[in-house]
Amino acid sequence: MKTRTEYTCPLELTHDITKGKWKPIILWQLGKGPHSLAGLKREIKGISQKMLIEQLRELCDYGMVSKTSYEGYPLKVEYSLTRRGTKMLEAVVIMQGIGIEMMMEDGKEEFLRKKGLLD
Repeated sequence: MKTRTEYTCPLELTHDITKGKWKPIILWQLGKGPHSLAGLKREIKGISQKMLIEQLRELCDYGMVSKTSYEGYPLKVEYSLTRRGTKMLEAVVIMQGIGIEMMMEDGKEEFLRKKGLLD
Protein backbone atom coordinates (compact mmCIF):
# COMPACT_ATOMS: atom_id res chain seq x y z
CA MET A 1 0.00 0.00 0.00
CA LYS A 2 1.30 3.37 -0.93
CA THR A 3 -0.05 6.09 1.35
CA ARG A 4 -0.30 9.53 -0.13
CA THR A 5 1.11 12.43 1.83
CA GLU A 6 -1.19 15.08 0.36
CA TYR A 7 -4.95 15.14 -0.05
CA THR A 8 -7.29 17.83 -1.31
CA CYS A 9 -10.02 16.72 1.14
CA PRO A 10 -10.59 14.10 3.86
CA LEU A 11 -12.91 12.10 1.58
CA GLU A 12 -9.90 11.18 -0.55
CA LEU A 13 -8.30 9.49 2.45
CA THR A 14 -11.52 7.62 3.26
CA HIS A 15 -11.73 6.54 -0.37
CA ASP A 16 -8.14 5.28 -0.30
CA ILE A 17 -8.98 3.17 2.76
CA THR A 18 -12.06 1.51 1.23
CA LYS A 19 -11.24 1.45 -2.46
CA GLY A 20 -11.22 -1.83 -4.28
CA LYS A 21 -13.56 -4.76 -4.58
CA TRP A 22 -12.79 -6.51 -1.31
CA LYS A 23 -12.26 -4.04 1.54
CA PRO A 24 -15.93 -3.15 2.14
CA ILE A 25 -16.80 -6.86 2.05
CA ILE A 26 -14.03 -7.67 4.54
CA LEU A 27 -15.27 -4.89 6.83
CA TRP A 28 -18.81 -6.25 6.52
CA GLN A 29 -17.73 -9.78 7.48
CA LEU A 30 -15.66 -8.54 10.42
CA GLY A 31 -18.68 -6.53 11.54
CA LYS A 32 -20.28 -9.89 12.36
CA GLY A 33 -17.44 -10.63 14.79
CA PRO A 34 -13.78 -11.70 14.83
CA HIS A 35 -12.70 -14.11 12.11
CA SER A 36 -9.68 -16.21 11.35
CA LEU A 37 -8.06 -15.92 7.94
CA ALA A 38 -9.62 -19.25 6.93
CA GLY A 39 -13.02 -18.11 8.21
CA LEU A 40 -12.89 -14.94 6.14
CA LYS A 41 -11.77 -16.90 3.08
CA ARG A 42 -14.78 -19.23 3.50
CA GLU A 43 -17.21 -16.32 3.86
CA ILE A 44 -15.90 -14.20 0.97
CA LYS A 45 -16.47 -16.09 -2.25
CA GLY A 46 -13.97 -15.48 -5.02
CA ILE A 47 -11.15 -13.85 -3.06
CA SER A 48 -7.72 -15.47 -3.21
CA GLN A 49 -5.77 -15.98 0.00
CA LYS A 50 -3.02 -13.70 -1.30
CA MET A 51 -5.52 -10.89 -2.00
CA LEU A 52 -7.23 -11.40 1.37
CA ILE A 53 -3.94 -11.13 3.23
CA GLU A 54 -2.97 -8.02 1.26
CA GLN A 55 -6.31 -6.30 1.89
CA LEU A 56 -6.24 -7.20 5.60
CA ARG A 57 -2.72 -5.82 5.89
CA GLU A 58 -3.84 -2.53 4.35
CA LEU A 59 -6.89 -2.32 6.63
CA CYS A 60 -4.61 -2.99 9.61
CA ASP A 61 -2.19 -0.29 8.43
CA TYR A 62 -5.06 2.21 8.28
CA GLY A 63 -6.21 1.23 11.77
CA MET A 64 -9.52 -0.28 10.64
CA VAL A 65 -8.71 -3.86 11.61
CA SER A 66 -6.65 -5.39 14.37
CA LYS A 67 -4.80 -8.69 14.19
CA THR A 68 -4.46 -10.79 17.33
CA SER A 69 -2.16 -13.80 17.50
CA TYR A 70 -2.70 -16.45 20.14
CA GLU A 71 0.04 -18.69 21.50
CA GLY A 72 -0.12 -22.43 21.09
CA TYR A 73 -0.24 -25.00 18.40
CA PRO A 74 -1.64 -24.61 15.91
CA LEU A 75 -1.06 -20.88 15.81
CA LYS A 76 -4.34 -19.00 15.92
CA VAL A 77 -4.77 -15.52 14.42
CA GLU A 78 -7.96 -13.50 14.55
CA TYR A 79 -8.92 -10.32 12.78
CA SER A 80 -11.46 -7.90 14.22
CA LEU A 81 -12.69 -4.36 13.69
CA THR A 82 -11.17 -1.55 15.67
CA ARG A 83 -13.22 1.39 16.93
CA ARG A 84 -12.36 3.24 13.72
CA GLY A 85 -13.24 0.17 11.66
CA THR A 86 -16.62 0.00 13.37
CA LYS A 87 -17.25 3.62 12.38
CA MET A 88 -16.24 2.83 8.79
CA LEU A 89 -18.64 -0.12 8.86
CA GLU A 90 -21.48 2.39 9.38
CA ALA A 91 -20.68 3.82 5.95
CA VAL A 92 -20.55 0.33 4.44
CA VAL A 93 -23.99 -0.42 5.91
CA ILE A 94 -25.36 2.71 4.23
CA MET A 95 -23.82 1.63 0.91
CA GLN A 96 -25.34 -1.83 1.28
CA GLY A 97 -28.73 -0.28 1.98
CA ILE A 98 -28.54 1.61 -1.28
CA GLY A 99 -27.59 -1.62 -3.07
CA ILE A 100 -30.56 -3.45 -1.52
CA GLU A 101 -32.88 -0.66 -2.61
CA MET A 102 -31.58 -0.77 -6.18
CA MET A 103 -31.79 -4.59 -6.34
CA MET A 104 -35.39 -4.49 -5.12
CA GLU A 105 -36.21 -1.97 -7.86
CA ASP A 106 -34.68 -4.46 -10.31
CA GLY A 107 -36.84 -7.36 -9.07
CA LYS A 108 -34.13 -9.20 -7.11
CA GLU A 109 -36.18 -9.75 -3.93
CA GLU A 110 -35.74 -13.53 -4.02
CA PHE A 111 -31.95 -13.20 -4.19
CA LEU A 112 -32.03 -10.80 -1.23
CA ARG A 113 -34.25 -13.20 0.75
CA LYS A 114 -31.83 -16.08 0.12
CA LYS A 115 -29.02 -13.90 1.45
CA GLY A 116 -31.08 -13.13 4.56
CA LEU A 117 -31.34 -9.44 3.72
CA LEU A 118 -35.14 -9.35 3.46
CA ASP A 119 -37.88 -10.88 5.61
